[in-house]
Amino acid sequence: MKHYAGLDVSLEETFICVVDESGKRVWRGATKSDPQTISRVIRKRAPKLVELGFEAGPLCTWFWHEFKEMGLPVVCLDARHAKAALSMQVNKTDANDAYGLARIVRTGWYRAVEVKSIESHVVRSLLAVRSQLVGIRTRLSNQLRGILKTFGLVVGKVSGRSLESRVRELTAGNLMLKDVVESILNVWRTIYDQLAVIDKKLRQFSHSNEVCRRLMSVPGAGPVTAAAFMAAIDDPDRFKRSSSVGAYFGLTPKRYQSGEVDRSGKISKCGDSRVRSYLYEAAGVLLTRVKKWSKLKAWGVRLATRVGLRKAKVAVARKLAVILYRIWVDNSKFQWGDAPSL
Repeated sequence: MKHYAGLDVSLEETFICVVDESGKRVWRGATKSDPQTISRVIRKRAPKLVELGFEAGPLCTWFWHEFKEMGLPVVCLDARHAKAALSMQVNKTDANDAYGLARIVRTGWYRAVEVKSIESHVVRSLLAVRSQLVGIRTRLSNQLRGILKTFGLVVGKVSGRSLESRVRELTAGNLMLKDVVESILNVWRTIYDQLAVIDKKLRQFSHSNEVCRRLMSVPGAGPVTAAAFMAAIDDPDRFKRSSSVGAYFGLTPKRYQSGEVDRSGKISKCGDSRVRSYLYEAAGVLLTRVKKWSKLKAWGVRLATRVGLRKAKVAVARKLAVILYRIWVDNSKFQWGDAPSL
């Protein structure tokens, strides 16, 4: 008799349900959320386990890698598919969710989620911290500007370390106002220094990684974009077609078709929003700041004259995603081509 198991995972406790090949419940229970403990329970209650499934979530990376090392046939389920199936249950409980997940795994009605490697998650964590610090630094800079503007002191167009010296220059004659902004400046300086450390680590990683070096041959793609793209894809072999990469990052339009209605909407914005924003920024750099012409830039500029710069950036970002993927797979570099005529 084949066995299938579903896990409803939470921080403290994990509910387990085991069903047989006919869908009949064999056993259910709960244990603490520890892969070693869960593995012992599964091996005891489901000796002929065919597949073990749980939803994608905060703990899925840890669980998936641990179960793989133990030799368990584990699969991570797409949370949207699981939610659609579990919503048919009348009563929403953790035990019922585990039972529902076990039945989903048995029927095969699910989309498996690719769990990335530990190295990719380390890079993604570094990028996530960087994004948070950039946001905090921007908010602190805006707060400083707003405070000084109240007293008629305009900071002007300064960036980087120049902001700190400019603020001190404006508040030099006002001790009370200087005390007000000093605490913000101290925090701003600390964040600025930590961002410099993170950027240095990302540059070192990208320049030491052979794949990232080739990705950075694409105009507009720097160390951060290359590292983020590589960490998000992780395994290029999981894509059958290059065009799927644009859809993976939510850069393709949504479609609604039913009966006589068939319309395309805005881009789906699915997938990694951070990588999507990096690709959009890279497209903007390519179209507005890169001086050397290429076929990609010429195509983007022609498109911008017809539909506007904003939509052209989205289209170029989608093409950049495909080009970066092909460079990775083909072990090649960006081909500039002949200077085109507009």
